[in-house]
Amino acid sequence: MAPGEYAGRGASRLGDVMEHQVTHYMQAHRLLSTGSTVVVAVSGGADSVALVDFLVSRAELHLRLVVAHLNHCLRGGESDGDEAFVISLAASYGIPCELRRVDVRELARTARQSLEDAGRSARYAFLDEVADSYGAHAVALAHHADDQAETVLMRLLRGSGGRGLASMSPRSRNGRYVRPFLCVTRREIEAYLQRRRLSYRHDRSNDDTGYLRNSIRHELLPFLQRYNPEIAARLADTAAILAADEDLLDASTDDSFVRCGAFDKDGAVLAVRGVRCELPGMRMRLYRRALQRVNPGLAGISHRHLDAVDGLVLSEAPNAELHLPGGCRVVRSYDGLAFRRQPAHAPAPFAVEIPGPGEYPLPNGASLVVTCADSIPDLPEDGARRALFDLDAVPFPWLVRSFRPGDRLHPAGMSGTKKVKELFMERRVPRTERGRIPLLFQGDRLLWVCGLRRSTDAVTDTHTGRPVAVEFLDELP
Repeated sequence: MAPGEYAGRGASRLGDVMEHQVTHYMQAHRLLSTGSTVVVAVSGGADSVALVDFLVSRAELHLRLVVAHLNHCLRGGESDGDEAFVISLAASYGIPCELRRVDVRELARTARQSLEDAGRSARYAFLDEVADSYGAHAVALAHHADDQAETVLMRLLRGSGGRGLASMSPRSRNGRYVRPFLCVTRREIEAYLQRRRLSYRHDRSNDDTGYLRNSIRHELLPFLQRYNPEIAARLADTAAILAADEDLLDASTDDSFVRCGAFDKDGAVLAVRGVRCELPGMRMRLYRRALQRVNPGLAGISHRHLDAVDGLVLSEAPNAELHLPGGCRVVRSYDGLAFRRQPAHAPAPFAVEIPGPGEYPLPNGASLVVTCADSIPDLPEDGARRALFDLDAVPFPWLVRSFRPGDRLHPAGMSGTKKVKELFMERRVPRTERGRIPLLFQGDRLLWVCGLRRSTDAVTDTHTGRPVAVEFLDELP
């Protein structure tokens, strides 16, 4: 059928059916409330023209409508013609019209995106701005059941889980964007246009089967219709069923995450023992939920990446890590599985001389405070954040430095020495954090692994003439 022309029997009946379906769909999903301000995204094509006309005709809703059109500047005079058509269309309804021109080809080049991705980003940014400026309650998009079917097939071909195959929802993007036409097909929309005697613009780039979506629309779907003439509607139904199931599973995932996970300022953390108790499908959902904290769109994350995370959880090795797409880093440290935004760098080695009492800044905001006193009661020792030493036994200068392989401590209460590495393992200090824990030395003698354990050297007693307290100011992992 040529652009702007209408043919076929039963168009009036189909148009009536469409109005009833869409009205019921909007009510069922509570898409638009009476008196709402609604921005309508209008390209000038058949679907968006039908949408704005349909919403104008809903007089009982008393909607305040605003037309928004983005000129992508991709088709020269044709793009300009679309813009002029939308201006005229809005004027015919007496509706405000907001326009913007964006060189999407240049945007795609500078952002290193495909034309499709760059165009989508530009459209949503524009529509958000228009909605904000008018205080709009919703932005209406003209996606329909055939678009839904195409999206389902695209994601199926590329590989996707339930959430991806659920495709577009009636309401999305924090509830702002609504799709009243998801319940009707392109054929029903064309029948509506015919009955209303409405013209529209035709974007010839939509005929180029070099694009995957166009190939699915013009080649794959017609082929599948040989097996099921209602394939588009059935795929859309499948997406709706999956969306409902996903909502239910999301609620279950929320409960599981509360039991064995938490978000923090750097990302998210899951408890390995808790996650292991979940079924495989729930484990994958927990990983996705945690990864979304550091990679909101899960860009580049596939099922094999989730399998790799699962391998960390099920492994008997207490320490391991993965580097995933989108700058994600997953670190297993004993019972903790941390999801972080940026790859962490090992703390740089440090060494600070302590010639006498005072406060000594250390890397990462920590510090050591060395204080002398006249007697032991003045300086209580807590065994972790503060340690006492006999200055006669270990005179200044001292040295505080970072951990080195082979460092050994003579722990209080033990007859022999112990590797500091073993102490870290016992206390479950993550590998990535071990390099920032200060070690206090006097000469070659390790006096204290700050915040963890002190040695038997230079222990104070009631006969100590020069007691010295060292306080470690920091938050250990």
